[in-house]
Amino acid sequence: MEIVLRATVVYGLLFVLFRGMRKRSLAEMSPFEMILLVALGDIVQQGITQEDYSLTGAFLAAGTFALWVSGMTWASFRSPTARRIIEGVPLVIVDDGKVVEAALRLEHLPVEEVEEAARLQGIDDLARVRLGVLEASGKMSFITRDG
Repeated sequence: MEIVLRATVVYGLLFVLFRGMRKRSLAEMSPFEMILLVALGDIVQQGITQEDYSLTGAFLAAGTFALWVSGMTWASFRSPTARRIIEGVPLVIVDDGKVVEAALRLEHLPVEEVEEAARLQGIDDLARVRLGVLEASGKMSFITRDG
């Protein structure tokens, strides 16, 4: 039972930690963030199982994480409020050709990254953008004036 409680606490900590890392997809993570992600596996395992290296302990820890993931997925499917808390909400970052500085500051997102994402979608100038959105998934989408 102690492993289940430890796994639950660690899952909650990881949830808060990753929600606090802002809206970045794996492809957009910095090298430091990727190192943190890889190292967390070992760090978390030690905190959850302590000296228990049994197969039962591993199943309990993994099963607890799977239960929480499934539960949060179900909650975000069933409740718009839970979805906003768990997954986040889209954020307008370009409005009528103008960068929304407050939104970029909130997400710690440099304007150069917005311009790069626009160029990757074939938009050479943000002035052509009617609406730019940082999606809850961390991807940026743009709607241009010409459709």
